[in-house]
Amino acid sequence: MGIGFKIKFLDIHQSYFKGKVEANGEDFTINIQNERRGKVLKLPVKPKTEKDRFLVRLTGPGDIFIEDYLPYKGESEWVEIDSDAITFYLADHQDKFDTLEIIDD
Repeated sequence: MGIGFKIKFLDIHQSYFKGKVEANGEDFTINIQNERRGKVLKLPVKPKTEKDRFLVRLTGPGDIFIEDYLPYKGESEWVEIDSDAITFYLADHQDKFDTLEIIDD
């Protein structure tokens, strides 16, 4: 199990993506960038399980997806994802994702 977010939009900026996601009727800002700080996952909602890392997966219609294992670094007002793999894949497939999953197994 995990946490699911609906991706409302992701806008590309110079070296990162910023947008809005929704979970349980609540909107959150999302920031996705490269690994300048190392791999990072911060969430505005506390995960149901206490784990050191989670599988982060973005999916869209058809077979498109990207995923990476990221260390959980605690709570934040935003969804923060620092991953080279996700950032670089998003640069080529920006408007193709509609779901963000934080998977704890």
